[in-house]
Amino acid sequence: MRHFATFVSLFAICVGTAVAQSGYPYTQVPFTSVKISPNTFWGDRIKAAREVTIPLAFSKCESEHRYKNFEMAAYTLQHPGHPGLKTPEWDVAKFMGFSFDDTDVYKTIEGASYVLQTYPDAKLKAYIDSVLDVVGAAQEPDGYLYTARTINPEHPHGWAANRRWAAEEHASHELYNLGHMVDAACAHYQATGSTKFLDIAKRYADCVVKEVGPNPGQACVVPGHQIAEMALARLYVLTGEKKYLDEAKFLLDYRGKTEHKDVYSQSDKPVVEQTEAWGHAVRAGYMYAGMADVAALLGDSSYIKAIDTIYENIVGKKYYLTGGVGARHGGEAFGADYELPNLTAYNETCAAISMVYLFERMFLLHGDAKYIDCLERTLYNGVISGMSVDGGKFFYPNPLSSDGHYRFNADGTMTRQPWFGCACCPSNLCRFIPSMPGYVYGVRDNNLYVNLFAANTATIQIGGKNVTLEETTNYPWDGDIAIKVLQNKAKAFNMMIRIPGWVQNKPVPSDLYSYSDDLFSMYEITVNGQPVDSELENGYFVISTCPYALL
Repeated sequence: MRHFATFVSLFAICVGTAVAQSGYPYTQVPFTSVKISPNTFWGDRIKAAREVTIPLAFSKCESEHRYKNFEMAAYTLQHPGHPGLKTPEWDVAKFMGFSFDDTDVYKTIEGASYVLQTYPDAKLKAYIDSVLDVVGAAQEPDGYLYTARTINPEHPHGWAANRRWAAEEHASHELYNLGHMVDAACAHYQATGSTKFLDIAKRYADCVVKEVGPNPGQACVVPGHQIAEMALARLYVLTGEKKYLDEAKFLLDYRGKTEHKDVYSQSDKPVVEQTEAWGHAVRAGYMYAGMADVAALLGDSSYIKAIDTIYENIVGKKYYLTGGVGARHGGEAFGADYELPNLTAYNETCAAISMVYLFERMFLLHGDAKYIDCLERTLYNGVISGMSVDGGKFFYPNPLSSDGHYRFNADGTMTRQPWFGCACCPSNLCRFIPSMPGYVYGVRDNNLYVNLFAANTATIQIGGKNVTLEETTNYPWDGDIAIKVLQNKAKAFNMMIRIPGWVQNKPVPSDLYSYSDDLFSMYEITVNGQPVDSELENGYFVISTCPYALL
């Protein structure tokens, strides 16, 4: 029997209204407010990311030429036209694997910055500062920062061009690099209070705002690989400078309107006309998440309608049982409706991470537990499958079966690998895993949403007043969850406990999958030791503190 039980102890009572600066009606409780308990399921994984994955990624930035790229770009800026530009060692194509290699540095700094916010470390902080010296030296005078061109402007990386933005919609990744830089810079600023990285990122963002747009003299292009939209929205929230939000809106609005139209990069038609998930799965997930951010900040109902429709298409027709997406190896892409093969499934780890971003934003827009059901399934089965328990080996694709002949690694095996030439998945895990506690809780008005279940202690503001919870559980290994309200400096609030779809005989919020056995799922809730019952509201069991006396 699939058993799920929650035991709630109420110590006090509270009221208030949450402020959602992001524009979303529901607020994500910051990961810094949630301390995951050590020696637990998530405690072990966060520890592995902190002690193994992030240090490994930094070491790979050193050994795989990532830092060297910035150093060579800086040398060219300091010695324009130097003789080395015509020699093999300065031929970008010979040493830079991908035009987005710079992002391995940015993503690792982002993850390390999240670690700094919960585990202060002067040595790590100083190391990041030294890396930023290398990064900043590669920035051109007007803010442009893209080593694949700057190293050798006349002979840039093969995916780039000898003019800025000329290859952006194809493969240059100039705006993709901007997106990861901005995300990392925002995280670093929030962790350290230093504007060192933020200033670098803002200068590049300002360069983009000036040079990329619909006006005469600007390059009217959209990202070939999306993520800048999410990042620019985040930069607007952090700085209050609306030009960044306006640029994010342009990058979305002009898809399907520029010269390059391609379903692979979701640029075949305007975003508000898209109704199905097609093309490269990571690009798609990042774009849908960016649409949600911009929609929330601007109140754009057409964006919300589009991503609602696309979400239904994904979960109803293109969603693996593991929560993975992107069935096709060709283009790392979504397939047709119900094209979900097990043996040849691609299910890139980065695509699963992009789905977590999307599902969380769908919850923040609508407040329905079904989105967290999807988030949970993808998180446990599609994301962390990409990283070994010790944090030192990785999957890029995540197939569902193997016949011993269909292989996914360059050496002919299907085992996790210590790194990849295209290192987007390991470095993405660097930044995602430390931020996981931010997905546990949400708030709206006087409602506190318990979305994910993990042993933790959290101090959450409801109406400007602190409520401290302690959650004890061995989830996902068993379904018993105990929540205590340790401190309550307010008067009344509603605890909204998600009752997972899997205990209501609904594996996913669609008819795509169903249980084949005749086991009956069940759940029970007790408050202060007494069983209680309640109608579910959008998948949440509602417990009001008001009727219960102090313990």
